[in-house]
Amino acid sequence: MPNLEPQSDPIEALRATFRRHASGVSVITTVAANGSPVGFTATSMTSLGANPPLASFNVARGSSTWPSIEKAEYVAIHTLGATNLELATRMAADHTQRFVANDWTFGPHGVPIFGAATAILIAKVRQVVNIEANAVVIVDIVEGLLGETDDALLYCQRQYFSPGQALQIGN
Repeated sequence: MPNLEPQSDPIEALRATFRRHASGVSVITTVAANGSPVGFTATSMTSLGANPPLASFNVARGSSTWPSIEKAEYVAIHTLGATNLELATRMAADHTQRFVANDWTFGPHGVPIFGAATAILIAKVRQVVNIEANAVVIVDIVEGLLGETDDALLYCQRQYFSPGQALQIGN
């Protein structure tokens, strides 16, 4: 049996486990009450099933995007590829700088879309489940936009990488 290091602190066990678990990277966007674009980088987006077409993502209720997500009727879920690294890092940084580049437009249902994404799902918010300081947002997919095929962009060990790239462990 491999040498497994026990983790008695459940918070650290969760953090350490998910640092070791590679996740796909997406960007979630919607509009604020004043009509301005808002969004964030997410690694929690997942499909809930195809019949009906449902997806979900998580968001911290203390985030700058939360007030808009909480009230959103529609969102855009952008899946990102390796060539979208700059977009992923920008959408995870200072919220006042996320839409300063001229690389987005308003798309279906008025949600902001980044045309460079590998695909975009336009979704209607079905349910928001508040859990402690976070929320799970469940959405109905209403349409999709397919972009260029690209190598996957993954997040693991607090770093972005693509399959086949060497991952520098230990950060």
